[in-house]
Amino acid sequence: MSIMREFLRRPRLTGAIAPSSSTLAQAMTSGLGLDHAEVVVELGPGTGAITGAILRRLAPGARLVAVELNPVFARRLTDRYQDSAVEMVQGSAEDLATLVPYPVDVIVSGLPWTVMPHERQRRILDAAAGSLAPSGRFSTFAYVHAAWTPPARRFAAELAARFSTVERSRVVWPNVPPAYVHRAALPCHKRPPTTASGNTLTTPP
Repeated sequence: MSIMREFLRRPRLTGAIAPSSSTLAQAMTSGLGLDHAEVVVELGPGTGAITGAILRRLAPGARLVAVELNPVFARRLTDRYQDSAVEMVQGSAEDLATLVPYPVDVIVSGLPWTVMPHERQRRILDAAAGSLAPSGRFSTFAYVHAAWTPPARRFAAELAARFSTVERSRVVWPNVPPAYVHRAALPCHKRPPTTASGNTLTTPP
């Protein structure tokens, strides 16, 4: 599964030239209380570099829903994790309320925030904040070289507008390119997300 090939074919869908490193995956999944979570959503799992780190932290019986827009990645991840706790859904993160119509404890996102239009960025963040439980947590990453660009600064402001607590990790240098992690908790801005018809998961018992 070549992320570089998908980046060249669909740069706005992929947004990365290499899979996230194991060091970044660990940083993305730490401090989220994944071992106590019942429902976890991963947005934009791509090649699954962070999916494995999430699974290793989950308690038995926990549910991981992976939402991937890229059809190539979605198909391959379905094959890869068909015997695990991962429920693979091909669809847009903007439709999260439809795809996962029940409260989520943790959202881990690998979406390419700085290459997407501002309005789509806002719709996805609204959907994420609106889907989380009151004590929910959110994690995503950004590349260091783009940290001071207008899209990156705008994203940081949009994130802070939707969560009571937001923090940024130290730089994760063992990654291509180097990155840092945004961690947010306690959603406080819950406008109704924009949704569209799509695949809907059944409500858990």
